[in-house]
Amino acid sequence: MTREIGTVYIEDMEIGTSRSITKVIGDKEINMFAEVSEDRNPIHLDDAAGAASIFKTRVAHGMLSASLFSALLGERLPGHGTIYLAQTLKFTAPVKLGDEVTATVTVTEIIVPKRRVSLECIARVGDTVVIKGDAVVLAPSRA
Repeated sequence: MTREIGTVYIEDMEIGTSRSITKVIGDKEINMFAEVSEDRNPIHLDDAAGAASIFKTRVAHGMLSASLFSALLGERLPGHGTIYLAQTLKFTAPVKLGDEVTATVTVTEIIVPKRRVSLECIARVGDTVVIKGDAVVLAPSRA
């Protein structure tokens, strides 16, 4: 399967199939996310607050980087028609302004009769894992 955007029907999936997306998280993205989410924690928006934090700098909202998993599930794997059922996340390192985040989802379980697919979710900045977790979705079917 070489299609990156669109629909991968459950009948065409295999364990180990994966898709990735990469995005640079900058000031614009952080400010837009703060506006939409209404999370205006100063650690995300204020240089002085970031400098006073354990990270010594401003950091992106964890859910901003995690939202890349939603983009992957809805656009790339399984893609259009997917229904999000569950998500677990563990934030393991901060994402700082200007970091390039690569999020990857990988199929770990397929239950065709129920149209359920489980996926491992990993986000990295370089070699550093910044988020890890799992998702369960209702995948589109040809049936």
